[in-house]
Amino acid sequence: MSALRSLVFLAVQALVTLFFAFVMVALAWLPRVPRYRLARSWCRVVLYAARWICGIRWRVEGLANVPSTPHIVMSKHSSTWETLALNLYFPPLAFVAKKELLSIPFFGWGFALASPITIDRSAGRDAMSEMAEQGRERFAQGFWICVYPEGTRIRAGTRARYKTGGARLAMALETPMLPIAHNAGYLWPKGILGKRPGTITLSIGAPIAPAGRDAAELTREVEEWIEREVARIGVPA
Repeated sequence: MSALRSLVFLAVQALVTLFFAFVMVALAWLPRVPRYRLARSWCRVVLYAARWICGIRWRVEGLANVPSTPHIVMSKHSSTWETLALNLYFPPLAFVAKKELLSIPFFGWGFALASPITIDRSAGRDAMSEMAEQGRERFAQGFWICVYPEGTRIRAGTRARYKTGGARLAMALETPMLPIAHNAGYLWPKGILGKRPGTITLSIGAPIAPAGRDAAELTREVEEWIEREVARIGVPA
């Protein structure tokens, strides 16, 4: 039954994505934040489709920790779910992502118009400078920034070495980081199939300021909080 629900959801998601991609391309003349809000509407529709079709629900802890000033969101990355859900609970987010995503038909077109920060991973040190420059632009345009410190999706129940890019960006922009933990990967794992019903927990931590710290120390603090919180949340019921 879960496999059938996953396939039905995939079909609905494809149709919704196609529709929003064409809408965003047609309205590409809009300013950045209104374009982002269109993309956020796509996220909301897809999330509620997953809720209705696959039974994937969620709850959020720590909303009181979300400040009023721009921050860099540092999130655990084990699913597609959090890439959608984070948009519902924060001001406009500019996601740091690899440039290759922009070449995906339909999704990539819409994603490009949602004002991400795209980097060329092969650029080495230049990638960090490019990320900081785009980050300053996004802050000036009214966005926050979202970074996945593990660099890629990690299977639920496992962990990878956290990269220092997010911390170095926080230092360059003199901006605090907001750690995010969740257990979405158990219900919405990587791949077409495998979605199952349950309730995801998303937990928002207190801001971590970069002043007087080095990148390794900041990254370690973010990692320790996220992984400790992931362990506390546990497997969804």
